[in-house]
Amino acid sequence: MSGVGTGYDISCTTYSPDGKVFQIDYAGKAVENSGTAVGVRVKDGIVFGVEKLILSKLLEKGANRRIHTVDRTIGLAYAGMTADARQLVNRARSEAKNYRSTYLSTIPTRLLNDRLSLYVQTYTLYGGYRPFGCSILVGAWEQDGPQLYMIEPSGISYGYYATAVGKAKQAAKGELEKLKLTEMTCREAVKEVARIIHYLHDDVKDKDFELEMSWICPESGHQHQAVPESLLAEAEEAAKASLVEDMEDD
Repeated sequence: MSGVGTGYDISCTTYSPDGKVFQIDYAGKAVENSGTAVGVRVKDGIVFGVEKLILSKLLEKGANRRIHTVDRTIGLAYAGMTADARQLVNRARSEAKNYRSTYLSTIPTRLLNDRLSLYVQTYTLYGGYRPFGCSILVGAWEQDGPQLYMIEPSGISYGYYATAVGKAKQAAKGELEKLKLTEMTCREAVKEVARIIHYLHDDVKDKDFELEMSWICPESGHQHQAVPESLLAEAEEAAKASLVEDMEDD
């Protein structure tokens, strides 16, 4: 090891002279090496989209999914290390199950977000642990409407109308800022998210990818479900057509 991090990046319990915890920064790099995950909150629900990079042509389609159901009305998407994210998925499901068994209702999204954030932050406090190498998006439908949160490896979390994590998060956020999310339906959001992910994918530098999408909306009965194959195929075709038009304009 050399440079400014020398001696200060061995443990997540040690601050550098600049006030940084390098282990958390390294966990963030693990997220940035992953495919992009996008979550949007529109007027009638939540849409998740993930660019799942295909590491081997021998992998079966649908293997190692990056979007999961936590409870009937709660979904979770992630970018980063799959093994770490699975631990958080199991933790989220355990929190939801325990809350339902105690109160006979779905766990409030804000409470689930707070508990997961605290759990993630705990792994930045002790020398025998390391931070989770993933960022997660949590979306749900409640009586007050859709809710969307993002949790970073440091344990910090925010509520969003739309956000992105992964290698192209900054460019994706720039595209999301152009959308009128409060006027958009989930069906429209599916096409926009597919367009953004295809637009940001670099066919030269990146591996092939599989587009995963899910939603929570009136069409799914306000439950977290995968986007229907017909709509997903339609969205991908529209995204590819948009890319061709942009190339012709250039």
